[in-house]
Amino acid sequence: MWALLVLIGAASVSAHLQDLSFDRQKVFRVIPQNDEQVEILNFLASVMEVDFWKPDSVTLIKPKMQVDFRVEAEKSFDVEDLLKESGMEYKVLIDNLQAAMDAQFDSKARATSHSYEKYNNWDTIAAWTADIAAQNPDLVSRSVIGKTYEGRSIYLLKIGKNNQNKKAIFIDCGFHAREWISPAFCQWFVKEAVDTYGKDTVMTTLLDKLDFYVLPVVNIDGYVYTWTNDRMWRKTRSKNAGTTCYGTDPNRNFDAGWCTLGASKSPCASTYCGSAPESEKETKALADFIREHLSTIKAYLTIHSYSQLLLFPYSYTYDLPANYQELNSIASAASKKLASLYNTKYTYGPGATTIYPAAGGSDDWAYNQGIKYSFTFELRDTGRYGFLLPESQIKPTCEETLLAVKYIANYVLEHLY
Repeated sequence: MWALLVLIGAASVSAHLQDLSFDRQKVFRVIPQNDEQVEILNFLASVMEVDFWKPDSVTLIKPKMQVDFRVEAEKSFDVEDLLKESGMEYKVLIDNLQAAMDAQFDSKARATSHSYEKYNNWDTIAAWTADIAAQNPDLVSRSVIGKTYEGRSIYLLKIGKNNQNKKAIFIDCGFHAREWISPAFCQWFVKEAVDTYGKDTVMTTLLDKLDFYVLPVVNIDGYVYTWTNDRMWRKTRSKNAGTTCYGTDPNRNFDAGWCTLGASKSPCASTYCGSAPESEKETKALADFIREHLSTIKAYLTIHSYSQLLLFPYSYTYDLPANYQELNSIASAASKKLASLYNTKYTYGPGATTIYPAAGGSDDWAYNQGIKYSFTFELRDTGRYGFLLPESQIKPTCEETLLAVKYIANYVLEHLY
């Protein structure tokens, strides 16, 4: 078996996934049963390019854990042989990645303009932020909180009735570029706020008594890159000194246990923590805004995909937060609300124990700033489509997630501090 691994490795080291077509690339799910099988996956990752979808780094793999990863077309047969020979449980989640990419775009709404039921590129989203503010001046305003590495404006929407001295909830989407369902939710949330204000009693009360800051896409440069160059890109697009590898994982770039557990110091790694906390313009803009508004921001919600999880601090340590019982009961109730619509099952709990340790995350950072209610959503699905969730699932995904978000927001409103 090790001879087979060496053969795979010999031809692989120089190949880069993003230079290749996605045609016939496969996504495997394996469940290593013991340390030896974990070691095989580690070796596989050391000799060839493996894109880990779940967990997001080979270093986080433990026995009995579900592991999803993508490999190049030329290597997929060798990898399959290796898995068979090692006796590891596995299945092919996606047989042809290009076909799955094409199949994402199954929405009936094939309008060229903005649509809430399809994936919109950045230019379309940027134009939408201006339009929604212009059309709803009494409810929505738009500001620029910074510029990205490549010079794009980072737009923030503020939603709420113009009453003075209101507390606020901050929601962001699009930290990881390839998680397209995430920005789709932020757009959906704004639409629902505008459309149901004055009709839905819960939403009306929320907007009368709270403001919502919505950051539709955090990692704009990375998101653009997923539309133009590499659908599977995750990080920012900043240049890293002394290497040809681009980008930092923005959700490992915050000053919360920075670059310890579950983050990499290697600029080529998908979980690279950056050269310093807030080294990325995007994370610094977000952190600066929250710091400036700390007296009013009472909850922080960050939207990711995939896995159907509702997480709260901590991820950089196994220690539990001071208000663990409260956060756990909110997550439990919010998960029930979410499941009430389409029976979508979510797992909830502290990040480190519920999925895996990950340092430098925005939710832990926000919590440590004193924002008591800090949650991370990992939206649909559990791996059948992974990052390539079809557009036909945008509406149901957003509808169910909205129920959980409204539940949390209402809880926060009733427990202001």
